[in-house]
Amino acid sequence: MSLADVSHSLREQSEKTVIGRVARGSSARTAASIMSFGNLFAIIFIPVIMFWWGASMLVYAMNRHHPNPKVGHYTQQAATVFYGASGFFIVVATLVPADDWRYYLMAWALAALVIIPWSALTLIRIYRDEWNDILLEDTTGEQ
Repeated sequence: MSLADVSHSLREQSEKTVIGRVARGSSARTAASIMSFGNLFAIIFIPVIMFWWGASMLVYAMNRHHPNPKVGHYTQQAATVFYGASGFFIVVATLVPADDWRYYLMAWALAALVIIPWSALTLIRIYRDEWNDILLEDTTGEQ
């Protein structure tokens, strides 16, 4: 990704208009879907799940208090599913014999049965929802 692409992406997220700075609805929809896409990617590609644990905390922190409240709602739903399923299987894994990998494979399959459909339904809801532009308050004091 070039510097021009990054600059264009940043300009696309919000725009200075005659009535003030506006957060684009398309940017809010993208922000709302990041957590669900990350959950899907992490559960499908098992080695990524440890990296997603850390990255998902960053995504959650960035999007939970987004100017559009729907972004925070969808992010929180996706986080609840991922952390709930992961936490449940971490607790259950303490009872699993360490020398038999089949139990871990079974736990991954059960987590996938929860996370994949839930994330897919959340993404469908996100893309069916109406995402309007939002007028942002100008906190910089510029005229």
